Amino acid sequence: MLERILNGIDEAIHAVDHNGVTIYYNRVASEHDGMSWEEVMGRHILQVFPSLTSQTSTLLKVLETKKPIYHKNQRYENKKGVMIETINTTVPLVVEGQVLGAVEIAKNYGKIKMLSNQLMDLKTKMYKKDHTLPKQSPEVHFTLNDFITVDPVCRRIIEEAFLFASSDLPVIIYGKTGTGKEILAQGIHAASIRRGAPFIVQNCGAIPETLLESLLFGTSKGSYTGAVEKAGLLELAHGGTLFLDELNSMPLELQTKLLRVLEDGTIRRVGGVTAYKVDVRIITALNEIPENCVKENRLREDLYYRLSTCSISLPSLMERKMDIPILANHFLSRSTHKKSTVKHQLAESVIRIFQSYPWPGNVRELKNTIEYVLVKSQEDLITEKDLPNKFLSTANLFLADENKSLRQVLHETEKACIQDALRKTDGNVQKAAKLLQIPRQTLQYKMTRLIENKSQRFQAAEKLAAADQNTQQG
Repeated sequence: MLERILNGIDEAIHAVDHNGVTIYYNRVASEHDGMSWEEVMGRHILQVFPSLTSQTSTLLKVLETKKPIYHKNQRYENKKGVMIETINTTVPLVVEGQVLGAVEIAKNYGKIKMLSNQLMDLKTKMYKKDHTLPKQSPEVHFTLNDFITVDPVCRRIIEEAFLFASSDLPVIIYGKTGTGKEILAQGIHAASIRRGAPFIVQNCGAIPETLLESLLFGTSKGSYTGAVEKAGLLELAHGGTLFLDELNSMPLELQTKLLRVLEDGTIRRVGGVTAYKVDVRIITALNEIPENCVKENRLREDLYYRLSTCSISLPSLMERKMDIPILANHFLSRSTHKKSTVKHQLAESVIRIFQSYPWPGNVRELKNTIEYVLVKSQEDLITEKDLPNKFLSTANLFLADENKSLRQVLHETEKACIQDALRKTDGNVQKAAKLLQIPRQTLQYKMTRLIENKSQRFQAAEKLAAADQNTQQG
């Protein structure tokens, strides 16, 4: 059974004993290397791969150092003279402190490069310049107006994003997974004068280091076996925007090259000597605190300061609780519109549970939860019994107290929002109204309505009258 499992895995697996003699070799490894199982089993690795040495073989290196090697690029010639390129993860097999062997899991780097080249060819065709430019890049699906929020902090962020869109300065966006970093990046591009030019996205953590460099900067003919003249993403994004997600996963050497692009706007293809001038705006995103990445030497300090001129920090969903019912109903209405004519509704208890759940996956997790309950629910009204099991502990806290109506929940949320805005503005009604994006007169009405105590209401009315008098005198 174990052998069938290992042979069914779509990655090459090669294991050796403590002497470097092969003890396991699966089907994919055989296909990668172009050799049969019989040619490799029971033989020393250097006999099978004569182009390798004890220093270049990752398996032998791990046996020597007793330390694992992750995502290592390896090029070697097999016994039949065929050049093989792989990305290897190699770990020692340790039992009771003794190294009994090593196992290597390899991905076919040649296939990855082929798929990368095909992707680049498609992108090149997509962004091929002609006499007419589209109104919007084909990879842009969102504008800043699609960032749904009533939270004062997020409203300010959207205002800042509109301001950043009017410039060509680089932007860095920090936010946990699922907070909407790409929506914001697309929105900045869509609001800029570059909106008709390419918007290209690349996740820096989803691709090996050597491939990422050629993908970003392009390649020159002869830079490696089979390399051809090919433009990279920086050239394809000329005139537009390049969005680099998970920047902290980019190797420091590549970060240095990126800094050079930001400073003088020139690039050199991998293996080339010709400098190319590019006009591209770079937006980057991190899912960790940038200052921590700098301290841990995963983000160059000079690159961070170059990017942080326009810096945006997105709050987690739990920091914008008043957005939870709005977003939940948005996802609900959008999904039910496609599914059927039935209009699903969230029970009041579900809204309260949602507002107490920590949402580690943020807005993306909320969206996925709504999709789940729509599949599970057989009724128009979605209740706590339709929620995934992870909500059970939170739901139990509210089962004993179901007296609050939706009106009460909204009342409390609105009251908390107003109190928070007044606290942030030191009681300045004019500034608080601006922060809440509502007319001053509306805020005055809501303040008096939401204060139940008569004496407090009278004091609030006196403050409002004094504020009016100060405004008139000003």
